[in-house]
Amino acid sequence: MAQKPPSFNQTELFRSLFRVREDVFAIRWENANKKGYMPAYAFDPYMFRQHKARGGTFKNYQDKSYLPLTDDELSKHFNGQQQIGGYPLSKENSTAFIAADFDKQNWQIESLTFLNACKGKGIPAYLERSSSGNGAHVWIFFENNYPAIRARKVVIEILEEAGIFSPFNRSSSFDRLFPNQDFLSAQGLGNLIALPFHKITHDNQNTCFLDPDSLEPFKDQWQFLESIKRVDRKVFDDLYGSKAAPQPIKNLQASPSGKLEISLHQSLRILKSGMPPKLINYLRDELNFANTEFFVKKKSGKSTWNTDRYFKFIEDQEFEISLPRGFVGKLIRHCREQKNRF
Repeated sequence: MAQKPPSFNQTELFRSLFRVREDVFAIRWENANKKGYMPAYAFDPYMFRQHKARGGTFKNYQDKSYLPLTDDELSKHFNGQQQIGGYPLSKENSTAFIAADFDKQNWQIESLTFLNACKGKGIPAYLERSSSGNGAHVWIFFENNYPAIRARKVVIEILEEAGIFSPFNRSSSFDRLFPNQDFLSAQGLGNLIALPFHKITHDNQNTCFLDPDSLEPFKDQWQFLESIKRVDRKVFDDLYGSKAAPQPIKNLQASPSGKLEISLHQSLRILKSGMPPKLINYLRDELNFANTEFFVKKKSGKSTWNTDRYFKFIEDQEFEISLPRGFVGKLIRHCREQKNRF
């Protein structure tokens, strides 16, 4: 699916949608079996060689600066000379878009489920196949930059309501959001996202936008970009406000002491509020059991359709989780070992 080099107006359109930081960008690299992205820098090669001869590294080389994301750099991305990753989180902790990343076996089903969930909320969202061809990004574009913390909260709520994401579920194809942070750290840039329309991957029908009805690329990608609708902040403000103050679960409220109360009925019930990350990770790892049938089928090349990758023993509800009663002893031992206070 070769495409013509973009005109100035097309580049301007691209920049207006994918409004990442312009003072820095990243370039993809590959070395043997390793690959990744690193920020693009301007530096004097001769002076760096002198620094390296004295035992220095590029990491501790001080005389370097970020290259800005210019039209020329984007042109190299469009014609395949380099593949660019952009940083969506601004210095003001806002973003021009939010994108959900899907991979693993169910990326097609779950990305389409998320698209429909967004449509049900009045949010226009768009599907792009990722660089590998085995995953997708679902993009939501804002009219004006929007606070990352609010955008992320709203989208996570939509993912949870659609049954796509739970921190206790290992089998979800949802991987992360871009931006992946609410706030920038003191010296960090936040996670980057690979920008669409890289020529080499684009010619293989990747990093391009798909028709959700057929999962085929739109014939004219630039014409498609012109049709993209951007979300007014009021839509997200209203959704964020509706989720800002959830009602507590009856008979299972946080203790005044700040400890997390566990309620034992026919099942073990734990309020999500206040659960530390270590406990969430522990429950996810301990209560998702690999389904041997799935991996046998996959290894032998048979269809794994309708065969769960994991057996899940956590019932994930809006404000609480339920566990089997028999797990209570193991949970208490874990809490004691971690010296967590519940």
